[in-house]
Amino acid sequence: MSSIFHLPHTGNSPDFLTLGHVSRDVRPDGTFALGGTVTFAALTAYRLGLAAAIVTCASPAWLEFVPTHLPEIGLAGHTSTETTTFVNTYHEGFRTQFLQARAGELTGEDIPAPWLDSSIVLLGPLDQEFTPALLRHFPHRPGSLLAATPQGWLRRWDAGGRVWPSPWTAANEVLPLLDVLILSHDDLLPFAGGHRADADAILTQWSTQVPLLVATDGRHGATLFQHSQKETFPAYPAVEVDPTGAGDVFATAFLVHLYRHKDPHQAVEFANCVASLSIEQEGIAGIPTLELVQQRMKR
Repeated sequence: MSSIFHLPHTGNSPDFLTLGHVSRDVRPDGTFALGGTVTFAALTAYRLGLAAAIVTCASPAWLEFVPTHLPEIGLAGHTSTETTTFVNTYHEGFRTQFLQARAGELTGEDIPAPWLDSSIVLLGPLDQEFTPALLRHFPHRPGSLLAATPQGWLRRWDAGGRVWPSPWTAANEVLPLLDVLILSHDDLLPFAGGHRADADAILTQWSTQVPLLVATDGRHGATLFQHSQKETFPAYPAVEVDPTGAGDVFATAFLVHLYRHKDPHQAVEFANCVASLSIEQEGIAGIPTLELVQQRMKR
């Protein structure tokens, strides 16, 4: 059964719920940072005005550490002997990623019953930590959103922990259960022989199985697929300091705006703006408030 380690800042059930491993990300200099899709997503939702919470698992020490950096964010799940730990090495501009440790798997029992009715639910897997069966715990209610960022379903790791691309074998099972899929265009390039046109073909095919699909493309902006029709939106200009988590910030901002205003085109523009602000500082420090976003959009 789930344990609630920390309630959202409102003391009530969250408006925005995200599920996946919080991670310990080791930097090149040996220091570490709090990471994971759920970390960036929950904090973005909070700074945009929603009560947010995370369902995860990690070591007891890490579950005590997380609230010191995310005091406003709800936290539930179970303890694990390990915390998911990634080590990134860089050579001539290319990143090699290693999964040094992995927390336990998540199941429906980790979700507090009152949190199942959250208005927005984002599945943010990092390392295959839950199966598609988890989606079926969330009732589909008019006006609610069930979304996923599938990065963690698109990777595997070898015996040494090195992370490699892996085809998303459960896509046909997961997509019909979602309202929104959000991913990076680059996530699909390994499965398209590096050819952008072939990656676009995969996106187009997936978009026939889910109402909304958004593919981000860094400084090139984002593409919205709706009813198999696509529209591209340019990125906001930004002075890049740290792109870590920008895709997770974008995904959350898109969902928050879509939930509030029901307009996917405006939601992409809004998310592009939020993501542009997020990369201008290191890590979670760059995630902006709604007021900062509105100021940039006015300019």
